[in-house]
Amino acid sequence: MIVTFAFTRLSVDVRRWFEIAPDATMERGARVELRLLEPQPHRGTESASQRSVADSTFWRADLFDRLDQPGRWAAAHYHPSFDGVEPSDRVWSPELTADPWGWLSDQLLHVEDRFRWAGLDPALARYDLDDLRAVVPRIVACAREFGPERTMTRDDDFRLTRDAAERVRRMIDLVPPGVPVDREYLRPWIEQPG
Repeated sequence: MIVTFAFTRLSVDVRRWFEIAPDATMERGARVELRLLEPQPHRGTESASQRSVADSTFWRADLFDRLDQPGRWAAAHYHPSFDGVEPSDRVWSPELTADPWGWLSDQLLHVEDRFRWAGLDPALARYDLDDLRAVVPRIVACAREFGPERTMTRDDDFRLTRDAAERVRRMIDLVPPGVPVDREYLRPWIEQPG
């Protein structure tokens, strides 16, 4: 499930995320991405449905915890920029782990800085900036619903992240031979049809 807050040129995607690291530790929590909405030509009549394409991610926050270290925000990080579709390396922040939801709110309230860090001109979304700031409390509340503090069973996690099953399988393939992998826990993602 992905919840999208879409404006004119800017969108914010919020979702539950699950992944496995190369050392076989499992992480889960809320993922928040800033994206640019790509302008689309008008189609059909004045009443026709129009396309919305939010494809250019330029910032991501992963408000994650590790399954083996709950309550510590041990996997919380962010990606301040993207190279095409690939995120920059993980950036770790003591402010993020100390107050994840306050940190997220601050990042979104100062969205112009997110643009600049990504090498983009905030003027791309100049008409959206105040509108985004007005709904930051709603975005943060939505992210908290997907956050790691919300106790979920494995099957609940899978239900919200089954669209990412192929990515989870790719992550499993990155675990070196000899590193134990909890395949029973990962079974729903492994068995999800492609």
